[in-house]
Amino acid sequence: MVLENLSSSLKDTLKKIARAMFVDEKLIDELNKEIQRALLKADVNVQLVFNLTKNIKERALKEKPPAGTTQREYLVRIVYEELVKFLGEDKEEIKITKKKPFKIMFVGLYGSGKTTSISKLAKYYSKRGYKVGSLGLDVHRPAAPDQLEQLSTQVKIPCFIDKKEKNPEKIYKKFEKEYSKFDILLIDTAGRDALSSELIKEIKSINKLIKPDENLLVINADIGQAAEKQAKTLHDAGAITGIIITKLDGTAKGGGALSACSATGAKIKFIGIGEKPEDIEEFNPKGFVSRLLGMGDLELLLEKTKDAISQEKAEDLSKKLMKGDFNFIDLYDQMEAMSKMGSLSKIMDLIPGIGGIKDKIPKDMLQVQESKLKKWKYILQSMTKKELEDPEILDSNRIKRIAKGSGTNESEVRELLKQYKQSKKMMKLMKGGSTDQKGMEKLMKKFKGKVKF
Repeated sequence: MVLENLSSSLKDTLKKIARAMFVDEKLIDELNKEIQRALLKADVNVQLVFNLTKNIKERALKEKPPAGTTQREYLVRIVYEELVKFLGEDKEEIKITKKKPFKIMFVGLYGSGKTTSISKLAKYYSKRGYKVGSLGLDVHRPAAPDQLEQLSTQVKIPCFIDKKEKNPEKIYKKFEKEYSKFDILLIDTAGRDALSSELIKEIKSINKLIKPDENLLVINADIGQAAEKQAKTLHDAGAITGIIITKLDGTAKGGGALSACSATGAKIKFIGIGEKPEDIEEFNPKGFVSRLLGMGDLELLLEKTKDAISQEKAEDLSKKLMKGDFNFIDLYDQMEAMSKMGSLSKIMDLIPGIGGIKDKIPKDMLQVQESKLKKWKYILQSMTKKELEDPEILDSNRIKRIAKGSGTNESEVRELLKQYKQSKKMMKLMKGGSTDQKGMEKLMKKFKGKVKF
């Protein structure tokens, strides 16, 4: 989970509201102290934190909850709304126009993650049907062209580089005739060890030649509040149109970077949440705060689902499940879709109402289940087409062969087969009218302790 410690602290704060008998000034002060403590631990600027909690207190004491809403519920809503406002309020999307190519230029210091972010955005937009290419204009760091080329190959997009040329403007002009073949061109530029007039001058010079549609400043979340200086200087110079914050999953300073950038007026457009090419998402303050508070993020969940499985395939699988005639091929497709969406832990963070439940599940239990799903994929990959289409034919000899071929043991193959049969039986019972209240109660009793997740 992004900013896991902050999320845990904020969830505890909301639990205090839920347990409170009534809302008074004393309770609000206690809650504000908890919020201050949580945000300061996440490296958020002291003044920003005090301004936030001041707004929460003023609203909580002055505003009356709407009809049908309790004071406690309204206080939770105030906390949510003020945190959203604190992190930028509205989602700022990059609107890709039909102009070919739509140019996105990446700027930032050394080690900020520009080249990695290019590969992530390449995958992000390729999934959405755009033809994407990359261009390497970092002529200062010797390994930069090779890195861009490798990462571009990894996400299957063309890459334009010239390892011998030391003038970025000449490199840009060299491939100019090729760019119109692409919907989006992602442009890597040189960084510096520190923010300097030399860096700003170079960015402005390349900017003048290329005229990019978007200039994205890439900032490593590790720098925390120091992100403000970079964002403000480059934003004031007119050199950036948005920000990408990288490595937000692995640092306690992420809250500082997020709030610092928001304070400059420069909009955060994407956040990096892991090392894989798919570990990037559009920054949506409402969904982000909702996740921090354990309320899920349905919009992002639906987006990830669309990326993982086509609507046609989802509808086909749904029909098969409801008929109870799905086989191991369908099960494998389902597992593939889940793996594309991320870890079980990340998926659970996005499901509304699951946050509180997830916190009660031991982390090692989720890891065991993920490990089990991986083994099941290996087992399915070791089956013949006939076995995948008709799992009922699996006998002891076939099970022995499959276990050997998948590097698992026979009991694990039998467990997968048992899980499949139970799921199929459950779907048939549901089809047979067990979806009413009494039927469902009967169904749950029938499977109690049998279906393990």
